[in-house]
Amino acid sequence: MEREVDVIVIGGGPVGENAADRARAAGLEVVLVERELVGGECSYWACIPSKTLLRSAAALRAAQRVDGAKQAVTGGLDVRAVLARRDYWVSDWSDQGGADWLESIGVGLERGHGRLDGVRRVVVERAGGDMVVYRARHAVIVATGTDPVIPPIDGLAESRPWTSREATSVTAPPTRLVVIGGGVTGVEMATAFAGFGTEVTVLARSGLLSGMEPFAGEAVANGLRGLGASVRLDAAVERVERTTADEVVVTLAGGETVTADEVLVATGRRPRSERLGLETIGLEPGDWVAVDDTMLATHADGNAERPWLYAVGDLNHRALLTHQGKYQARAVGDLVAARTLGRPEETAPWGAHVATADHSAVPQVVFAEPEAVSVGLTAAAAERDGRDIRVADVSFASVSGAGIHADGYEGQARLVVDAGRGTVVGATFVGSDVAELLQSATIAIVGEVPVDRLWHAVPAFPTMSEVWLRLLEALGRPGTADAAASADGDADEADESDEAAA
Repeated sequence: MEREVDVIVIGGGPVGENAADRARAAGLEVVLVERELVGGECSYWACIPSKTLLRSAAALRAAQRVDGAKQAVTGGLDVRAVLARRDYWVSDWSDQGGADWLESIGVGLERGHGRLDGVRRVVVERAGGDMVVYRARHAVIVATGTDPVIPPIDGLAESRPWTSREATSVTAPPTRLVVIGGGVTGVEMATAFAGFGTEVTVLARSGLLSGMEPFAGEAVANGLRGLGASVRLDAAVERVERTTADEVVVTLAGGETVTADEVLVATGRRPRSERLGLETIGLEPGDWVAVDDTMLATHADGNAERPWLYAVGDLNHRALLTHQGKYQARAVGDLVAARTLGRPEETAPWGAHVATADHSAVPQVVFAEPEAVSVGLTAAAAERDGRDIRVADVSFASVSGAGIHADGYEGQARLVVDAGRGTVVGATFVGSDVAELLQSATIAIVGEVPVDRLWHAVPAFPTMSEVWLRLLEALGRPGTADAAASADGDADEADESDEAAA
């Protein structure tokens, strides 16, 4: 027997939850399928626990940077208390709260592994082995996320490496930890464990945070070294061997070895789609699911004649970030409801039912030491996009609010401006506690606010936001000769940035 509902959501992380919530709020009958915990990777093994593990040491360092406060810091980090706080924020890995919330909004929960079995048909294998079949009257939304990649390094898979799950659910920090990878996960976990007092070695094939402006990765590498970590760039790992239960040996190209208690692999993610039944609808199992701006799967059987399959979050490979996935999910839930109920579809750029910002304004925060945050395009990416750009670079040393925030504050900010349109297309801030500056940059990009208009957005004094005034001054005051001179200088700086990125 098959049970019919309006919408089936496969994947109960934050992305799937948002899609289900929006569709249900419109009055549709929705069932959500989840094989593990409602709340997904982000809630239990990624965003929430990782940031909780990072926060206590970051707060301690912040106090130590302010004279008068640092004298009050007489002890070290209480690691046991940090882990207990992490346990609270992940609800001791219980998803009862999530399940109760779904019930409260009227979304059905089906626990088990869901897979597609033809157009609008989903088979769920429950934990006990029973099978139940659902058919969607209108739509199936897949939000199954990603899994960590274990690269084909000799001996690595057999060495029982950590992934982000083991790192964020740790019960006792190891004495020595090797981190393979210089991306966001590798950097953040290296920062967290260095804060615990672990002897951390980071092995990166190139620089750190390669998707950001070069100065961001350089600052984070220096910050990790300041925490006592070893950061090895251009390091190629040839072999990993677990010699005992408590020891693993990593061999680099050239024969040098690094010995640790654990090795954390943070070299990327792959789509969780191998067992999703994609082959039953003309797609390739194990692949990312390509979508258009409405998140409609572009090559699935039957989608052209009657749209029914949508892929949101990491699975569509547009922006592997929880907040962007939730943004997509809100648009999709509303769109499915509009199509089902015959309401107007707003699918033009910046319409309610599309994810336009995934092309132009994806914000990201790296909770490292220091924080590195960005939104939009880097200078190099903007030039590759064929844009005529102006770049403004300033040091936070010129910002009074930064100096008051912390003694000897160090940090850097960059704006990338499309010279032809006169609008900001990219922003990067590096420094302690700069994450809260990011939303203003995101609004400037999404709103396509002319730079000349930004001069009238007066930052309060003395706050960190004063950096915006310094950036505008670096671009040159509008309607004056120094604006043209600044544009010439910024073009030279952008060329240098491209060389550094290359």
